[in-house]
Amino acid sequence: MFIIIAFLIEWIELSAVLSISFFIIATLLGGQKNIRNGIPNLLKLKFNMDTLMTVAVIGAVIIGYYEEAAVVAFLFGVSEALEVYTMEKARRSIKSLMDIAPKKAIILRNGNEVEISVEDIEIGDVMIVKPGEKIAMDGEVIKGTTSINQAAITGESIPQDKGIGDEIFAGTLNQSGSIEVKVTKLVQDTTISKIINMVEDAQEQRAPSQTFVDKFAKYYTPAIMMLAVLIAIVPPLLFGADWKPWIYNALALLIIGCPCALVVSTPVAIVTAIGNAAKHGVLIKGGIHLENTGSLKAIAFDKTGTLTQGKPVVTDVVSTSGKNEDILLSIAAGIEKLSEHPLATAIIKKAEGKQLPIAKAENFQAIHGKGAKATIESEVYQIGNPRMFEELNIKIEDQKEQIKKLQEEGKTVMLLSQRDKIIAIIAVADEIREVSKKAIQQLKQAGIAKTIMLTGDNHATARAIALKVGVDEYRAELLPEDKVSAVKELGEIYQQIGMVGDGINDAPALATATTGIAMGGAGTDTALETADIALMADDLSKLPYTIRLSRATLKIIKQNIGFALGIKAVATLLVIPGWLTLWLAILADMGATILVTFNAMRLLGIRAED
Repeated sequence: MFIIIAFLIEWIELSAVLSISFFIIATLLGGQKNIRNGIPNLLKLKFNMDTLMTVAVIGAVIIGYYEEAAVVAFLFGVSEALEVYTMEKARRSIKSLMDIAPKKAIILRNGNEVEISVEDIEIGDVMIVKPGEKIAMDGEVIKGTTSINQAAITGESIPQDKGIGDEIFAGTLNQSGSIEVKVTKLVQDTTISKIINMVEDAQEQRAPSQTFVDKFAKYYTPAIMMLAVLIAIVPPLLFGADWKPWIYNALALLIIGCPCALVVSTPVAIVTAIGNAAKHGVLIKGGIHLENTGSLKAIAFDKTGTLTQGKPVVTDVVSTSGKNEDILLSIAAGIEKLSEHPLATAIIKKAEGKQLPIAKAENFQAIHGKGAKATIESEVYQIGNPRMFEELNIKIEDQKEQIKKLQEEGKTVMLLSQRDKIIAIIAVADEIREVSKKAIQQLKQAGIAKTIMLTGDNHATARAIALKVGVDEYRAELLPEDKVSAVKELGEIYQQIGMVGDGINDAPALATATTGIAMGGAGTDTALETADIALMADDLSKLPYTIRLSRATLKIIKQNIGFALGIKAVATLLVIPGWLTLWLAILADMGATILVTFNAMRLLGIRAED
């Protein structure tokens, strides 16, 4: 407003003093923030954007370029406002997450339904959720069945059927039935709260390229100041040139030298990419992990629960002792009931499905990564993989042909022994995820040079699974510590190695990899805490999307840095013939800032289904 008034006064030639006064008022109002910060910085010899702008604007006033000083201060303010707006737009996806979960819920207390704030809800409270309502707290369904849209947590828009015993998350939408839910987490511990906190923390972390830019700006800005001083004094002192035009050129250089576009080039891309990923059910825990993922050359996969469903089923029970197969299954289930291994669950479910009595086992002892043993009715039984029995010097020669045949079918074989005699062969198969083969193909299309499967299974089973899903290489019969060694070795070969696992059993390997990627982070604290990236849905198809997003982010960061430095270099060259004006300098600086910001916003267009 003051600039327009000043130009009008100048145009009607009312009063030069009055127009200059309005230009100076406009300069002080438009540049107050920069001047307020710039003068103390200048006194401390601390050179940054505020310092450059303050010197340029005050210098323009001193040499009588009042119009330029006012317009420069105004346009720089506009540039900063646009920068804040676009950064806020990038963060908006996270702010929308904060509003997903309701602030109140209907709780059943003393037989009455009462609406209370989520902060007052306690663990064990029973929450009533009607059709069409959003769920306020994490919990477990204790009554009713329904269909839940979990897109806010997992990025998956296909509703999931939920019944008694199933876990549900705050922020998800109850689409059909009325349910009662027992609250299992306080409001600050819900999955949606953890996602919000982690994504906010991630957006504040500095990526390697951002650290580089910050270091560069630290030396670049004083260098611009020194060059401006030389431009202002060398031509007049050495060549007798007029002072005023060369001081003007120096001030223009200060403005074009402002590293606004350079400083904003990386963080706006990082914030946009992390926000986009969060909307699609991918939690990236920092700019460094985003950049590392974009540089991955190879990815290793755990087999069980990653490439496969992780829900194995018993396919064969073969008696080698003449004993009834149901009795053998009952004994095996008795031992495995005390185990936490996924294969143990398959045996127990098979016995329960056949409604067999489960034998009572005592003196249970897990043999790490190999099997277990226990005492049943005073007899010592052992169950585990063939390698365990070979190490225990228990003869398995008679069963080897049968074992080999089952393994070639892609089945995992366990043996059951009574004392030192093999009495049964139990085969278990884990179904391959439907998306695994397609995901591996898409990863190769995205530029991943090598895919490797790591498994504790035998070579025959591993080979069968590897062929089905299409990985380039497999490593079999690995203990948890062997997986860590394998990831280290692969890291030496490929420099940048990713590891995908369930975030629980594979925690050491995930931590060892350049980027650890956990499957099924929704509701799994270990996955959220261990991995650098968590695929919130139990969906491997989100991995190629994450790779594409990360690589696009790296590309855009390089484009932004190159463009920001390039436009500065070109504008600096224009100083020599005196073609660079203050107006042109601020327009070039503002234009560069806006362009690198909008270039980064293109990352919002990358979709998981592309």
